Amino acid sequence: MTSVFDTCIQINLQRGFGGGEVYTASFARVLSRLGIDNSLFVHPDAGAWSSLPMPGTRVERLANSALLVERLRSEPRRWLAFHTFAAPRVVSELRSQGHFVTAFAHMPLYGRDPRPLLPFELILAVSRHVIGSLREAGIEHVCGEPIYGTAHFDRIGAKSSVLRARSPFDWDRRKLRDRTLAVLEPLWRRITPEQVFERRPGLTLGIVSRITPIKQFPSLFSQLAVVLARYPGVHLEVFGSGGYASVRDLVRSLAPMSEQVRFWGHQPDVGTVYREIDFLLTGLPEKEALGLNVLEAQACGTPVLAPDAPPFDETVMHGATGLRYRDPRLDGGADFERTLQLVQDGRFRFDAESARSHLTRFSEEAFIERVRLLVDSFAPIAAGFSAEPS
Repeated sequence: MTSVFDTCIQINLQRGFGGGEVYTASFARVLSRLGIDNSLFVHPDAGAWSSLPMPGTRVERLANSALLVERLRSEPRRWLAFHTFAAPRVVSELRSQGHFVTAFAHMPLYGRDPRPLLPFELILAVSRHVIGSLREAGIEHVCGEPIYGTAHFDRIGAKSSVLRARSPFDWDRRKLRDRTLAVLEPLWRRITPEQVFERRPGLTLGIVSRITPIKQFPSLFSQLAVVLARYPGVHLEVFGSGGYASVRDLVRSLAPMSEQVRFWGHQPDVGTVYREIDFLLTGLPEKEALGLNVLEAQACGTPVLAPDAPPFDETVMHGATGLRYRDPRLDGGADFERTLQLVQDGRFRFDAESARSHLTRFSEEAFIERVRLLVDSFAPIAAGFSAEPS
């Protein structure tokens, strides 16, 4: 008999591109490798999916999750995995059709409204940090084991080649200001010399991330920029893009060390980026769910500097794959400065041998095993389902 869990339908209607979208693509690849038929609904305005190979996954466009109710009304009962939340009414309708409706929590709930998660039958979290935030908010229908992701470097069109400066802005075309600047910026770039990345002498720290509020980069550098300005041989290279206000606020926070900073925009070939920096620098911790950039850096042998707090205590093995320092909001960056002096003096090196089991934990094979165990745990639920709607 066909099981409701022989097929998984993912829904990610995010217009932008970030760690959640890389995770969604990785999850699709894992489902295919496990022999689970799967499809993915994405927003019509989201253009990044074409760069993420997902063999065996059907990608369909959907403007609004409410449209799923009619799309799936005459379909067999299926496992639905939402990466972007649907309205409670939509979730209720889908459940009444007999679908098993789950949701991924890609961000911790601290300071966020838990109500959008309540209608789902099961919440899947990407880290223990997220699980803790869900339970603290009183949500009990959460999978007890984190479904950790994995580094995913395979991008269509990405080549190991020179890195060229691109726009640091993700323009929001719903705003008049952004629409105007989106037209003017390419014109300005045509009359300015092309900037090609070359390492500068000294220590190279890198941000490899979307520039978004959850990373809290302006708050981080309100403490660290003054520290870094005392070390002119330390350079910060920013690989990523964000909204106008996020980039503006980051630039302002970096003012004390502005001569040491360069912006390169989003780069499709992140593997080359990690090989060109000495350390990955994360944002602040509490709004971060896991940090796929941390997993990517470590997979490339690039060590990480991160605050000593969840979720980085899950992802960074202190003394082996990186160094964790005290939250600079607590000590004004004093422990970060001690850490910086240590790495400048060459007293830390990435130790892959010591970190072997830690790195294996975030491998694709480990991801496959976690998803296999998850699907196996659905067996009692599957027994109560028929593959066909009643």
